[in-house]
Amino acid sequence: MSLSLDAALGIHPLALRLRAQRAEVLAANLANADTPGYLARDFDFHQVLAARQGAAGGAVALRVTHPAHLAAAPAAGRPALQYRVPDQPALDGNTVDGQREKAAFTENALGYLASLNFLNGRIRGLIGALRGE
Repeated sequence: MSLSLDAALGIHPLALRLRAQRAEVLAANLANADTPGYLARDFDFHQVLAARQGAAGGAVALRVTHPAHLAAAPAAGRPALQYRVPDQPALDGNTVDGQREKAAFTENALGYLASLNFLNGRIRGLIGALRGE
């Protein structure tokens, strides 16, 4: 019985990539908090992770059967970004809410660290198994 590396590491390598991409988006929002007309953007981490895993809540997978059809989900590159709806719009058109962005950034960073710690423990266990410890 063989075990693939992907099966051994689980969902966490993908989660790390998505969390890193989300950190870039949230950092851009924070960096542009004072830019007139800047529209804050983000993506739903859990939804994108489920879609990438092919387990979007048991939904039927859609495929493009004609060149004029739109794809159901973005390709494996960057997730589709959505604009945030501000609680209180600014007069200059900027939709960045500093407190919301900082909270989202912190939550994302904690999730990144959790996945990183899990992977670290998993890799140490695999190394130990290879060494016969």
